[in-house]
Amino acid sequence: MQAGQEMTAPPAADATLPVYEAYAIRYASVTRRAIDNFLSRADVHDGPMPMDFYCWLLRGPAGNVLVDTGFSACSARARDRAFTLHPEAALARLGLAPADIDHVILTHLHYDHAGNVEAYPRAQVHLQDTEMQYATGRYMCFAAMRHFFSVDDVQAVVRQVYAGRVRFHDGDAVLAPGLELHHVGGHTQGLQVVRVHTARGWIVLASDALHYTRNFTDSNPFPAIFHLGDMLDGYARIRGLADSDAHIVPGHDPIVARQYPPADGDAGIYRLDTPPL
Repeated sequence: MQAGQEMTAPPAADATLPVYEAYAIRYASVTRRAIDNFLSRADVHDGPMPMDFYCWLLRGPAGNVLVDTGFSACSARARDRAFTLHPEAALARLGLAPADIDHVILTHLHYDHAGNVEAYPRAQVHLQDTEMQYATGRYMCFAAMRHFFSVDDVQAVVRQVYAGRVRFHDGDAVLAPGLELHHVGGHTQGLQVVRVHTARGWIVLASDALHYTRNFTDSNPFPAIFHLGDMLDGYARIRGLADSDAHIVPGHDPIVARQYPPADGDAGIYRLDTPPL
């Protein structure tokens, strides 16, 4: 237990709730230095610490739910990124086309989480009120704040608003039994995490509420921060939402690909609804 964290009992398993399949899709990876992944560098030994990029697929009673959509081809070129597995190709490996996606949950609007929204023509998009306010408001006057956004992606989401396809949420929400959104903020003003009930219990897709497991265990956040207090409080919140620390899925940690089994015997898609290896 880290200093400043409240002890929270894990939620009891509920046999009456439906279960969802949960998949992590690793669509890109970049090389980074360890000291660049932590706010406090004092106790971090420098060395390579790669960053993986993920989106997530949930399958269950609410239909096919895509959590985040990855970066666009334009953002990949602008930021010198490369796809290792395009999200649409990953969906095809799972027997799905973009038109089969019923819901898109955007945890936040950074370029690597909110590209290609228009590629899912039937999906209802879920977003926090405060995230849209953040991405289109006064804070975007500052280059350091807008650096992580793509104006094209934000405009695409605005177009989905005008098309009647965006459902805004003001805080926590239950989308369906066994599928919940929880607003934690911190990394961005409107960051939300996804809590989903699976065969192994409640897991939390933490997205960028914690990039790496070590950000969480060391209480040493990734340095891209809107509100530091909310980010640190979010760690305790996430711990309380998951059945255990082993049920928390970080947003960018290569450990996910090492701990969870491949979904189809090949790399790139990993089953999160089975216990980590």
